[in-house]
Amino acid sequence: MKRAVVLLSGGMDSATVLAMARAQGYDCYALSVDYGQRHHAELAAAQRVAHMLGAHEHRVVNIDLTGFGGSSLTDQKIAVPQQPSEGIPLTYVPARNTIMMSLALAWAEVLHAQDIFIGVNAVDYSGYPDCRPAYVEAFERMANLATKAAVEGHTLTVHAPLMNMSKAEIVRQGNMLGVDFAQTVSCYQADETGRACGVCDACRLRRAGFAAAGVDDPTMYRLT
Repeated sequence: MKRAVVLLSGGMDSATVLAMARAQGYDCYALSVDYGQRHHAELAAAQRVAHMLGAHEHRVVNIDLTGFGGSSLTDQKIAVPQQPSEGIPLTYVPARNTIMMSLALAWAEVLHAQDIFIGVNAVDYSGYPDCRPAYVEAFERMANLATKAAVEGHTLTVHAPLMNMSKAEIVRQGNMLGVDFAQTVSCYQADETGRACGVCDACRLRRAGFAAAGVDDPTMYRLT
């Protein structure tokens, strides 16, 4: 089996990506990042999802981005928006995907893996610049310039299989592959038991996705 590193946040998108990579026959090494986010419920969810979907290994790397702040997810003084906003929202974490992808790249080199999977999406997303196709393509080009493995002929491919899927399509795909979405946490400000706020951007997109897919939403919400 070919090895792949799968970035796993614990949310519905990355869980679906892990299931897709497994269905394609990859031996999956799941990577989560504790970057100082508001809660650790998503990391507990990532551990459950990795076990549930048969990841070969699951690791959590600690990178404290609270030292920089600049986001409502890494600075407690900045409130998580409760209403949709225009432009790039306050929940954008500066350079987060680049940092996570770089960590995945480092592990992939050590594992002699030539594939990285990430659950970014350019359809139902919050306006993050590091969720666009151009970003993924640019990172792949950089990775194949910057690594010993690629220079020696073992080029890397970055897979973003959800890029052009709606949230409803992601729900249907995950259901088909046996993802238990009740085990996932997407909320930006979930409590430590994983209950979602129901009002942040991530909760709105998640709830709308289940509704559009015609699938019961298994999410535990604090608010209705």
